[in-house]
Amino acid sequence: MGAATQAGRWTKATDKRLLKVRLCDLGLQIEGSWLEQPLRRVELELEAKGIRFKPHYWLSGEWFSPDGVPGVAIPFFLADSRLMRLEKKQMLEIEGATRSQCLRFLRHEVGHAVQHAYLLHRRRRWQQVFGSSSRRYPDAYRPNPASRNYVLHLDYWYAQAHPDEDFAETFAVWLAPGSAWQKRYKGWPALRKLVYVDELMAGLAGKPARVRSRRKVDPLNRLTETLGEYYDSKHARFESLTTNVYDADLRRLFAGEAGKGIAASQFLHRSRARVRRMVAAGTGRHEYAVDLLLKEMMKRSRELELRTAADPDDLVVRLAILLAARSVEYLYRGREWHAM
Repeated sequence: MGAATQAGRWTKATDKRLLKVRLCDLGLQIEGSWLEQPLRRVELELEAKGIRFKPHYWLSGEWFSPDGVPGVAIPFFLADSRLMRLEKKQMLEIEGATRSQCLRFLRHEVGHAVQHAYLLHRRRRWQQVFGSSSRRYPDAYRPNPASRNYVLHLDYWYAQAHPDEDFAETFAVWLAPGSAWQKRYKGWPALRKLVYVDELMAGLAGKPARVRSRRKVDPLNRLTETLGEYYDSKHARFESLTTNVYDADLRRLFAGEAGKGIAASQFLHRSRARVRRMVAAGTGRHEYAVDLLLKEMMKRSRELELRTAADPDDLVVRLAILLAARSVEYLYRGREWHAM
């Protein structure tokens, strides 16, 4: 059965039926999808820098570039509008859904692919600038948002997670046309990393890759889990980031007297979408993670029978500040993350 025939079986299915479909039965391809445009754009950016290497791409469960493989895996849902709608419904946002967002992720992943293709992490100078690539990936990292030792590209100060991520983020900033990195990072210690990458890539111009494997790790056609199982796992990943220590915050925020004002849980429900978007936009945190915090606050406010006493508009602002502070506090305590 061809890919188009397989896809035709689920494109008009209800969410309930769609969640029962296995990933390997989706029959998706990059070819013919909107992803071809950003992929071609990055290819042209590499050519403009004189880099002969062209990574290969495949669909999988998430963004990543495997160790030793000069290629990039792309989340399967980006290849189909119906699956993008399901991702939005399940996760509240879609990482890489717009052309600009997709390019940001691609440049980062291509940085990993270039590292793997030319074995850059084996170079002594690379290790002096970025650190040891063999350093164990931590379960969590505690970024310093004020640090100027790292470039800023993806959210969560991702360059601080590991030397490989530091290089990939630096490469992405260097590769992006119009990034004006010389000016933007003037006076930052991170500038020396950008200068090094500039010199390193100039030295690689016109040279073939040392590793030419076209291996694909966890390609979509080998993933046997259903979409429902995929999202159960994805939800669990975010739910592990939540905390239940809210009582004192909630009592300060909702100081209404019994029988007066509206129920705090009702206010939270009404304001949920607006506040979630505000906090996610201001902190860079995933909307789904913010929504989980709001859900916990709604549940606990109901249990404590809290009511509002403040002006609703003022309360929305104070709630957003509380959630933003909680998000930043969590970053300092440590955040679960996944290598890209």
